Amino acid sequence: MSHPLDSLPLTQLDGTPLSKDQLVGKAVLFVNVASQCGLTPQYRGLQDLYAAQRDQGLVVVGVPCNQFGAQEPGSSDEIAEFCEVNYGVQFPLLDKQEVNGPGRSPLYRWLVGDGPDIQWNFEKFVIGRDGSIVARLSPKVTPNAPELAQVVQKALTA
Repeated sequence: MSHPLDSLPLTQLDGTPLSKDQLVGKAVLFVNVASQCGLTPQYRGLQDLYAAQRDQGLVVVGVPCNQFGAQEPGSSDEIAEFCEVNYGVQFPLLDKQEVNGPGRSPLYRWLVGDGPDIQWNFEKFVIGRDGSIVARLSPKVTPNAPELAQVVQKALTA
């Protein structure tokens, strides 16, 4: 069976495709992100988690979205600069996407499936190495929360 991420078009902020080699066979944490949100400081925790777990096979992928309070109005260059300068983000950032509604991106059509719409910025999906969706976590679950650590460990072994 093919990995679900094999067939999804994923484009980074700089316009280049995100290599499937960076995702397939890894545990992946997808997070819809925004630069002007009260939860924006979670970027630091996401970077810390990525730095601590990438050698074990975790990839964090940020997905900028402007659908919640217009809190991600910037261009791709502005988003990239903000993340790097303010939070030292080194994990991949995709191009801005819609996560809800008729314009929902293919990635989020797969992640959400028949589930409820995304609630707010910084909602998290954890994908196992086998491509299964291990968990969907509330925006309020911080990157250093024990709940997230547990599902990341599960994803790394899935």
